Amino acid sequence: MADPTPLLSHSTTGSDEHEPPKLEKHHPSLDSMIERSMKDFGWAQLMQASLVSLAGFFDAQQTFLCIFTDVQPPWHCVDLDDKYCNSMSDVCLLPNSSSWQWDYPKHASIVSEWGLQCANSAIRGLPASSFFLGCLIGGLLLATLADSSLGRKNMLFLSCFVMSCSSLLTVFSTNVWIYSGLKFVTGFGRATIGTCALVLTSELVGKKLRGSVGVMGFFTFTLGFLSLPAIAYVNRGSSWRALYIWTSVPAFGYCVLVHFLVCESPRWLFVRGRREEAVATLKSISPPSSSALTKGFSSISLDEDPLNNMDIFSAIKALLEKKWAFRRLCAVMLVGFGTGMVYYGMPLGVTNLDFDLYSSVTLNALAELPSTLVTFFLIGKLDRRSSLLFFTTLSGFCSVMCILEGQVWQKWQIGLELVSFFSGCTALDVLLIYALELFPTCVRNSAIAMVRQAVVFGGVFSPLLVAAAGRRGDGVLSYGAFGLVIGCCGLFVLWLPETRGGNLCDTMDEEERKQNIRDSLC
Repeated sequence: MADPTPLLSHSTTGSDEHEPPKLEKHHPSLDSMIERSMKDFGWAQLMQASLVSLAGFFDAQQTFLCIFTDVQPPWHCVDLDDKYCNSMSDVCLLPNSSSWQWDYPKHASIVSEWGLQCANSAIRGLPASSFFLGCLIGGLLLATLADSSLGRKNMLFLSCFVMSCSSLLTVFSTNVWIYSGLKFVTGFGRATIGTCALVLTSELVGKKLRGSVGVMGFFTFTLGFLSLPAIAYVNRGSSWRALYIWTSVPAFGYCVLVHFLVCESPRWLFVRGRREEAVATLKSISPPSSSALTKGFSSISLDEDPLNNMDIFSAIKALLEKKWAFRRLCAVMLVGFGTGMVYYGMPLGVTNLDFDLYSSVTLNALAELPSTLVTFFLIGKLDRRSSLLFFTTLSGFCSVMCILEGQVWQKWQIGLELVSFFSGCTALDVLLIYALELFPTCVRNSAIAMVRQAVVFGGVFSPLLVAAAGRRGDGVLSYGAFGLVIGCCGLFVLWLPETRGGNLCDTMDEEERKQNIRDSLC
């Protein structure tokens, strides 16, 4: 790494073109210059990080909204003389359909409005699976745009705008097929929100606060999740369409704030060759004491020109061609797949437990708060590998324990589910911060997007498992599958290097040299 002492010197007098080591000392690296400019955390950086992180609030609402809109409402018997009708009956097996009624109006849920209570598990789980499938495809097609042509800010704006529009259009759905199609578009649009927000916030601050600022997005996501039970409770008995209006309209206002107030990543601007904009951005968000350092950007040179000549899939190609990058990508994606099954499956699975829906979802949302706080306060002290292995193992163990039968175990069921969900949330938080430290700036957004797609891919299977288990009358069976998957996938973290306290690299060559040094020391 270049000597940090010449950061304030802009002269290269006396250097010899045949002596690269001496020349390198007069050319500070991009990372070292940005670290010097951003080492003092100011109000402008706090405002930027907070505003970008707010995207997680609206992202969470759209991700988990189907818990309330797609649930089968409670029902009751109206013909008390019917010997077949009781609270334990399956409405699909009752010989007289007039012997029971929904507790709420039919328009309270898509299940009651469109008569899906007796549909097979594939139809019941289709809207949620379509949403996650849209997330998967959208992430694959849109992720590299943030690394290549659009940048982090524009991609964040576009994702939020598409998500808001499609969510609002969902209120006009007339059947489950149109509804599922619009859920697919919503998932497609929101696919890169979390990725862009995480990468942008981490690139707007120095390494000292990188982990803590990254957790801000997880915290707002938790708040968004936590807002859903409150919104749904206030609107209980109203049409499920009201929930989409309540969540999509505020998201439009957020899009306006992003467009006018959020700054682009100075790292991305620099590697795109837009040095003047990068310097202007740094001056606008860095403390006044650091403004003089931005003059040194004219002397910075990169080892490669990573983005100017890239098409939208070049970042993915670069990740696949380098053996070390491909190995890291495979490992974090496998961990992400297992984590995604628990993260998205647990909240959906509480509909099959014998607990009040609003209370169960609220407890799950509250479980994310200590998870976020643990990550926020301990991310600077936690080794990435060991903490990931611990939380994935704990989540898997508690999830499997949920399937044990017996009256005593059933009392502990919700507690085990919450511990498993808490551990899965913490594992996901650590995984995403770990992933952004594993890959350089030129491919960072694409790499994290791939990890998030692996997380979403796990989410694609979750609604189907939950629906299938619910139809069989034993909803906790899905927890056994969740636990086995996250427990096994968590072991792949052992393939990854430790990154705590390290510097962010900006090019593939720089990261590869660091990897070679690490290998030579092993």
